[in-house]
Amino acid sequence: MATTKWVMDPTHSELTFKVKHMMISNVKGEFQKFDIEVDGEDLLASNFDVTVDISSINTNNHDRDNHLKSADFFDVDNHKQMHFKSTGAKKIEDGRYELNGELTIRGQKRPATFTMDYGGSNTDPWGNEKAGLSIEGKLNRKDFGLNWNTALEAGGVLVSDDVRIEGEIQFIKQ
Repeated sequence: MATTKWVMDPTHSELTFKVKHMMISNVKGEFQKFDIEVDGEDLLASNFDVTVDISSINTNNHDRDNHLKSADFFDVDNHKQMHFKSTGAKKIEDGRYELNGELTIRGQKRPATFTMDYGGSNTDPWGNEKAGLSIEGKLNRKDFGLNWNTALEAGGVLVSDDVRIEGEIQFIKQ
């Protein structure tokens, strides 16, 4: 018996991040190329396999993007992708779940937990069943070897250790 497959709709999905800059404001970026594979009839009971093309990072600043791709941060020449594989979702309350799994960045694999809000499902005008999820979480970039930083003259650092991750994902049932 064939397993139901949910395919990510890239035109209605985004994966973004925010990091505190100079301890005073947030810089936002996105990964423009990523994919999520999900097999299972029940989207919320299925495991997620997420692959992110790190070279697709975009912060609207070419020099900053190149620095993030360098060995100071993601080291794209040696680590082209980051990967998240879920090990299960636990219901917190109606429509809200805790998604647990393993995140790999720069070859460093660590447990990671994200909050997942189920937006529901609907049928589009062409008869396709679609479902939407919002995902958010926080990680410490130094846990994954993204250690570069510089001290500020007035105290503090240029880039915070904490990175907030957000995703708006739409799936199409196959």
